[in-house]
Amino acid sequence: MKQSNPSKTRLARLFLVPALLALSVASAASAAFVPLKLDTVHSKVSFTAATLLFDVDGEFGDYSIEVEGDPNAPESVKIKAAISASSIDTQNTKRDEHLKSADFLDVEKHPTITFTSTSVKSKGSQLTVKGQLSMHGKTKAVSIPFKVANGKNGAGVDTRTYKGKLTIDRNDFGVGTDSIAAKISLEDEVEIKLLVVTFP
Repeated sequence: MKQSNPSKTRLARLFLVPALLALSVASAASAAFVPLKLDTVHSKVSFTAATLLFDVDGEFGDYSIEVEGDPNAPESVKIKAAISASSIDTQNTKRDEHLKSADFLDVEKHPTITFTSTSVKSKGSQLTVKGQLSMHGKTKAVSIPFKVANGKNGAGVDTRTYKGKLTIDRNDFGVGTDSIAAKISLEDEVEIKLLVVTFP
């Protein structure tokens, strides 16, 4: 039987070990969460809360979305989103301050609203994203349907738009549950609308 050359074996190891290390680093990097390339001019996280007399529309101006995986293969993607609760804006300063208080969002104790996906299912131009929504110290499982569209913006740049809608019961998250004003006039259900415009 032919004996292996020890010097060649050592040489092969010298090249193999760095190659494996480089491969493992590259794999870890590709699996890391990275910020989604958002068109921040057109993307929006908004909501509508109904009172006995009228609807209150608002939005959160400070948020981020990160993805792990290839957005072109949505079922392999994991999603993390974070919203600054103090960025709430209903075009009424006094009302916004009340919504930030301990009566509602209590932003000093709970500064961030988060969403972490557990699954993404794709069917045609529709996506269903399931995950954990955390707000005001409570976490609930939610399912968000999205309609996906590809096109170009006004500058002729390729974009991909995800339009989703979710209705939650604010009491599930303890938001306004103990507020006398909310008990008198505010409906329990809040509709959340998501317009996520990305640069593929």
